[in-house]
Amino acid sequence: MQAIVAADKNWGIGRDGTLLVRIPADMKRFREMTTGRVVILGRKTLQTFPQGRPLPDRDNIILSRNPSFQVKGAAVVRNLDELQKLIADVDADDVFCIGGAQIYELLLPQCDVCHVTRLERSYHADAFFPDLDADPDWELVEESEEQTYFDTAYTFCTYRRK
Repeated sequence: MQAIVAADKNWGIGRDGTLLVRIPADMKRFREMTTGRVVILGRKTLQTFPQGRPLPDRDNIILSRNPSFQVKGAAVVRNLDELQKLIADVDADDVFCIGGAQIYELLLPQCDVCHVTRLERSYHADAFFPDLDADPDWELVEESEEQTYFDTAYTFCTYRRK
């Protein structure tokens, strides 16, 4: 399984249920990497999508403990066992964890690769991704040239589990 996320200098990923910043090149990269694949996300993240609908051209799996939660166009699972059964026959490279913070924390132990858009500034965040730089199980294996979007510098980084 892979994870994909945009994180600031403090590994912040969101505030008040929204992304810290929307960078067109990051959104394009996200679309290119996840289209035609399986995306796993939480109910709260789903609610931030346009009209609260699953992402098009992907198999959406929503993790929700709410036993009555259903959504058209997506599979809903209640726990990791249900999730594992659903993705058992899918190539791990075709499965992306896309958030939010609780889902990243829950699924990071199952991820082998994390694609991180590192924002070179700190935002006032209330949701965070685990600090891969401080985790001895992870190593930075690839980093793009620095890019900018208005006043925000960022790089595309790939971390791999050791």
